[in-house]
This record gives sequence, C-alpha cells and structure tokens, in this order.
Amino acid sequence: MAQKLPVTIAIPVKNEEINLPGCLERLGRFEQVVVIDSNSTDKTRAIAEEAGAAYLNFQWDGHYPKKRNWFLLNHAPTTPWVLFLDADEFLTDDFIAELETAIAADDIDGYWLGYTNFFQHRPLLHGVAQRKLALFRVGKALYERIEEADWSTLDMEIHEHAIVAGPVGKIGARIDHHDDRGVIKLIDRHRNYALWEASRVIALTEGPAENWDKLTDRQRTKYRNLHKWWYAWAYFIWDYVVQRGFLDGHQGFSYAFYKVWYFKTIRLLIRERLG
Repeated sequence: MAQKLPVTIAIPVKNEEINLPGCLERLGRFEQVVVIDSNSTDKTRAIAEEAGAAYLNFQWDGHYPKKRNWFLLNHAPTTPWVLFLDADEFLTDDFIAELETAIAADDIDGYWLGYTNFFQHRPLLHGVAQRKLALFRVGKALYERIEEADWSTLDMEIHEHAIVAGPVGKIGARIDHHDDRGVIKLIDRHRNYALWEASRVIALTEGPAENWDKLTDRQRTKYRNLHKWWYAWAYFIWDYVVQRGFLDGHQGFSYAFYKVWYFKTIRLLIRERLG
C-alpha cells in the first residue's frame, strides 16, 4: 500500500450530496480529510462520515473570519500541508503524482493549481484556464482578509486569494472541476457571486487607496475594469477567440456566453448602486 501523503484535504461544503461522494472517493492517499459544512439539510454529513472524513460545522456570525480562515485559525491541520478542495473538484492520478513530488521540495511554500472545467458533461480543453492558489504549508498562509459589510449571506469569500509567506510554485497536472447539479444551480450560484463581486468593487472604489496594494495583479486589473462597458466583451474575445474556446463546440460557446452574462450583471449592479 502506498504511503499516505502528509496533506490535509479541507473541503468546504453546503448541501453537496450530489458531488461529495465522487470527490471523497479519490482521496484515499491523503493523511487527513476534513469536510467543513454550513448547516447542510441534505445527506452531506452522513456521506462525509461514512467515507471516514472528519466533520466540522461552521456557523458564520457575520464577521471575520469566514469559512476557510476560520478552519485555519481554529482547527489548524496537524499535517505539514493543506489543500482546499471544493466538492465538485476531483483529483486525478496525474495530479496526485505531481503533488507528491511537489510537497517534497524544501524551498516552496505554496502552489498554484490548474483546473479542467466541465460544462454539460464535456471537458473544456480550451479558453481561459482556471487557477487557484489552494495548496500551501500549514502556518505559512491565510486567505486575504476582507472586511465585508453585509454584502451577502455567503459564509465563504468569492475568489479569495491565499497569501503565502514564502516562495510559490505551480503544479501542471490539472484537477477536474465538474459540477453535476445542473444549469439552474450554476445560475443561482453566479447570481450570488455577482452581488458579492459588485460589492467588493464598490468597497475598493470608495475605500482607502492602500487596499488596492493588497491585491494580486490579476485582481487589480479585474476590479479596476469590471464596471466598464467593454470588459465582458473583451473577456469573451480573449476566452473564445484568442484562447480558442470555440474548439470546445457549443459547450465552449455557452460557457463563454455565461461569463459575459456574469460580468455584465456585475457592471449593472455597480451602476445601479453608484448611479
């Protein structure tokens, strides 16, 4: 039997009975798996416990910290590394093999990860690649602190960025990102994301200038331009034409179109609130 990898897999969830079993069944190589719930009303807890995962429930009080930082600050893993994984993200054998090599390095404290998005059961092999900094040494990183003022009821930040106190590398093998809950769930989720992102743009615009300095270059570019009329269409051209999203057929077009809808919704929300 292969040796367990010294990594805690932390999976924030809410009502994930559809995706969670497939996520958990690929995690046998890891020393610890923790499911961090938010008062699920479906079979999420039973699925987690049946799979042998540790189970925590998080009740957000409306203030910092939200879910990921709450876990890191109050239930710090005993393993050297932690990997945050969504329930609709499934590890591949290639990724696990590369991770095993990566965490053996002494000079790297965190890793950017890439994802293959699935849309309508088809992998999108082209277009803008999704990536997150979701694997890092325990004690070397926290997610960015965002002082939210009742922007939403979401107990986990959207697109929040892990700030690593040390060198950062990249794992090339991708994680499969495959949500089986359907288009309506996708629309509902991105409606909430759009409300949150519009609120963050407004907070940055109205707040002190030094808040911009805390962002990554990618975040800074995004949040300085989300309210502009051309941003959604520029993203579409970059994703669908330049990054060849058209090669993914009608699923590639539909996915790129949903991103236009998402960015235009954020713009309209900003204009509606700022006038």
